[in-house]
Amino acid sequence: MRKICLIIASLLIPFTTSATPNPEMIVVCYPGGPVNTKDANEAMSSMLRVVEHIGQWQENRFNSLFITKTDDCRKQMAEKKPKFAIISLGLYLELRTRYHLVPVVQPKIKGRTSERYRVMVQKDKYKSLNELKGLTLGGTVLEEQSFVGKIVFAGKYDPASFFVLKTSNQAIRALRSLDKGELDAVILNEQQFNGLASLHMERPLEAVFTSEEIPLMGVVANSATTTLEERNRFGKALETMCTDTEGKKLCELFGVESFVTADAAVFEPMVKLWAKGK
Repeated sequence: MRKICLIIASLLIPFTTSATPNPEMIVVCYPGGPVNTKDANEAMSSMLRVVEHIGQWQENRFNSLFITKTDDCRKQMAEKKPKFAIISLGLYLELRTRYHLVPVVQPKIKGRTSERYRVMVQKDKYKSLNELKGLTLGGTVLEEQSFVGKIVFAGKYDPASFFVLKTSNQAIRALRSLDKGELDAVILNEQQFNGLASLHMERPLEAVFTSEEIPLMGVVANSATTTLEERNRFGKALETMCTDTEGKKLCELFGVESFVTADAAVFEPMVKLWAKGK
């Protein structure tokens, strides 16, 4: 998610060439992430400049505001009321009605626009998620407990009452604790799971739970403050980003193959799960 946020933030480009005295703020929400805000904003600023050059738009048209706490994100969404934002799927589901949010684009990573979440344990220690009732569960995604309960667990488990939660802002730290036996389980998103191969663990791990496919969230727009033409133009610009000479370098750097126009129908099952979840 961190990589997705950074690359997409670089692509938030204006639709006119006129200068603006006050750059428009793009709210970027990365709940639970181990991101240094200064480093993140600097990275996004440099990427924005590249995109502005590629698209021949005015330099410094947009600024970004990077947030890692869900409460802060809610506050900034309310104060800034951005036309475009990069938010997690959980925040999209929570705020979509209030701010008239519609998906604009999704990133494609390793040929997929979706991911699975997994609950990892020490191999052969537990056989099912039910055996973890009352035990400790760590992970960065626990910053969004409602999302985990309603979407990842599809409403079958309430994280706060089923587990003893140990929120972490670093997946590797949670995994080290799991390896030492300080945690009973850790929940990982797809990107974190794929990174397991590069870690040296004293004890092998295995998944006792794997979620259904969950769509990756990219850029969303406020449909009340943007026009269909703006959203379409924005989407097309993003779709060609990874085929541009300079843009391709950025996409490769962050592991994004391409951006595809988001189909609202893809998110409907998530909307329904959210509505009926615990």
